[in-house]
Amino acid sequence: MSWSSLTAADGRTSESEGLPLYQLARVMQDLGCSEAYNLDGGGSTTMYFNGQVINNPTTTGRSIKERSVSDIIYITE
Repeated sequence: MSWSSLTAADGRTSESEGLPLYQLARVMQDLGCSEAYNLDGGGSTTMYFNGQVINNPTTTGRSIKERSVSDIIYITE
């Protein structure tokens, strides 16, 4: 299995308006992805890379802050 892109889409805050699934599908196509999976989204979506949170997760949908979640997807080489 090879990965061409990992993407997290923020949304519905003053920092990011987000995007609907059909737009996300277009982004993935534009990145050259032949297969893409939509996992749970929302404010708890957090992308962590090289020791840093690189997106804008929300606590209540109003403030930008990482929140505790019970599940993760961990990808490594």
